[in-house]
Amino acid sequence: MSDVREGPWTTRSSNARYSTRPTSIHCDEHGNAYPRPRTLLIDSEQLESGEGLDKTFHDAAKDEIARFRREIIERTGNRADADKLTDQDLLREVMNTVGKAGRLGGSIRCVVSVSMLTEGWDANTVTHVLGVRAFGTQLLCEQVVGRALRRQSCDLNEDGLFNVEYADVLGIPFDFTAKPTVAPPQPPRKTVQVRAMRPERDHLEIRFPRVAGYRVELPNQRLEAAFTDDSRLELTPALVGPSKTRMSGIIGEVVDLDLDHLDQVRRSTLLMHLTKHLILTKWRDPGEPPQLQLFGQLKRITRQWLDGWLDCKGDTYPALLMYQELADMACARITAAITRAEIGRRPVKPVLDPYNPEGSTIHVNFNTSKEDRWQTDPARCHINWAMLDSGWEGELCRVLEGHDKVRAYVKNHNLGFEVPYRMGSEPRRYLPDFIVLIDDGHGDDDLLHLVIEVKGYRGEDAKAKKDTMETYWIPGVNNHGGFGRWAFAEMTDVWEMEEGLEDEVRESFDAALQAATDAQ
Repeated sequence: MSDVREGPWTTRSSNARYSTRPTSIHCDEHGNAYPRPRTLLIDSEQLESGEGLDKTFHDAAKDEIARFRREIIERTGNRADADKLTDQDLLREVMNTVGKAGRLGGSIRCVVSVSMLTEGWDANTVTHVLGVRAFGTQLLCEQVVGRALRRQSCDLNEDGLFNVEYADVLGIPFDFTAKPTVAPPQPPRKTVQVRAMRPERDHLEIRFPRVAGYRVELPNQRLEAAFTDDSRLELTPALVGPSKTRMSGIIGEVVDLDLDHLDQVRRSTLLMHLTKHLILTKWRDPGEPPQLQLFGQLKRITRQWLDGWLDCKGDTYPALLMYQELADMACARITAAITRAEIGRRPVKPVLDPYNPEGSTIHVNFNTSKEDRWQTDPARCHINWAMLDSGWEGELCRVLEGHDKVRAYVKNHNLGFEVPYRMGSEPRRYLPDFIVLIDDGHGDDDLLHLVIEVKGYRGEDAKAKKDTMETYWIPGVNNHGGFGRWAFAEMTDVWEMEEGLEDEVRESFDAALQAATDAQ
């Protein structure tokens, strides 16, 4: 076994080494050698021999090795594993990070491997595969070709689809059904790492509860309802969906099926149907009989809602609520109004995720190529970037960073902050836009957590989200007491502004902040 001393890196294995021969891949366009070799010769059996690398490799790649150790500590929290890295671990990391800048394999452009590619390879930067020997089986051939099938980019294009990617496969006896396609490689999109800046910004950490559901203890004697604008349900053709179907066989008469017969349903029949649905679905604990003693009171409240909070537009009519999904939406609005009337007297309690009851900005760490982003102020946000869904959110970031009452904020992107709610009978998850820590006069130890939603068009779904936040999530978390004080604000006026946007956003934010503070 001989040493190779032709370049800056030396290895002590003839089967697993960095090649330093002066080939064209090691030189730039002017014939000057790159500071690091670009070819890796490796044998999978040699990886387990313990003779992979010598001191020169460790000296040349000490920065990348230190970064690799830090990543292990951040991922596992075990410093002992990072301190016990072997040469085999380093070589496998080199293989898995070929062509990735800043990583151990960042300088490698060519890998000459014996057996390694049939065992598994996590690199997604393969563009060419060249077979230089025969394969024993077709399966081994397919395994090697499969190493070039990992996508380099999972970013969607303007059509919401993946761009086509190709790899050139040469010298391997493999049958392809498609004709060869010449496709120039797409330039990689610029990516950034979005993460919590630790430890320098740890004082800006924002913690939040992970709520899985709600438990409401409502009275079983006298029921009242507090209806608001969000209690209103607008029946439109878009909400109802298709209501006419034409049945046509191969032969015979064509028959049109529609819902016109529901227009003849009496109001008293609809009232009885909604009240029954309300008792059986909203006022019945699992395994328990329905509370039939509340039928009269629920019927009275349902009549109030039908008389004042149901709007029918576009040739729709109240009897369409006979259908279950629409009936679920109506019953949810009625139940929320009853719950709202009891806030302060009978508490709403949150049901936390039993396995992960608390989230934090401290756990954010991901890479993205999304271009709509805002570089945050180090004095205002724990995370280095705020990923935006619209330009309006960027203006809100500007306002939050310049507002004298804002102590910290975070954009809810890959944060894990979700609010469970129902849209009709379908359970959904709502992701609010921002969490902002506000100094509302209670001191730095008791800051107000303001959840902000920047909304343009408000459909029935937006109403259900706001209703859930104000009626269930906010009262429940405040009653829990373990996560501080919380409030909710929805900003809608800024979407209609074209000039002086920053001033309008600031005014809307101040108005939302004042309303949230008054509600405390």
